Amino acid sequence: MRSPFPGMNPYLENPELWPEFHHWIITAIAEFLVPQLRPKYRVAVEKRVYQVYQVTDENSVLVGIPDVSVGRSLIKTETESSSVAVVSAPVKPVTVNVPMPEEAREGYLEVREVGTGEVVTVIEVLSPKNKRSGEGRNAYEGKRQRVLGSMSHLVEIDLLRGGKPMPILGNEIQASYRILVSRSNYRPKAELYPFNLPEPIPAFLLPLRKGDTEPLLDLQALIHGVYDRAGLDLAIDYTRGPVPQLSEADGIWVDALLKEQGLR
Repeated sequence: MRSPFPGMNPYLENPELWPEFHHWIITAIAEFLVPQLRPKYRVAVEKRVYQVYQVTDENSVLVGIPDVSVGRSLIKTETESSSVAVVSAPVKPVTVNVPMPEEAREGYLEVREVGTGEVVTVIEVLSPKNKRSGEGRNAYEGKRQRVLGSMSHLVEIDLLRGGKPMPILGNEIQASYRILVSRSNYRPKAELYPFNLPEPIPAFLLPLRKGDTEPLLDLQALIHGVYDRAGLDLAIDYTRGPVPQLSEADGIWVDALLKEQGLR
């Protein structure tokens, strides 16, 4: 079954479904590229590992503070000196959450030249942790700066409406989604493909060594294929709104689209 959306499916952005979709889509990109790039290049699946703190509020790493403080009550007795304090009966404890360390693993792709092993192109599909403040964003921004300062090309795919977009200079462009293609020989200039929910995802050429034929990466077709092979329609309730919540205009458009297809 194909995704009912002509472009990005906003229901795939749900934090509960995103890790599965992320794994599928980077694998699909690798499978698509391998036969087109061999024998000069190979596509390696790599992972970035860092520590984060898991709490109920994903935007916070602080211990929750209860509404009622639990402490000791000091009460003087008539038989004791005024300088002596007696602890009252124990107070019932309040249950709180504490931040727990969690190892985060994020997959990405590297196109490497066979023989030299040099990384020619890095392909990143951003995750929610990359787009909000904290260790996830710090880890990714550090990696991003290293790639941008190297001779490797960078392809950065942002299919998430939530969070803060990655920095670009003169960012007056407003779009729900974006694909950045940064060619090492063209920096600081880069190719930006901005698009919104009702629009198909743009196809783009994957940068390689000068003079090599660059394959056209049709991300839209890959997403439709993943949606079908992974049975993601079975994990989605289209009678409910997606997470994160849509804007009013997008909500109206999605409602009409899903009703037209009999999913609402």
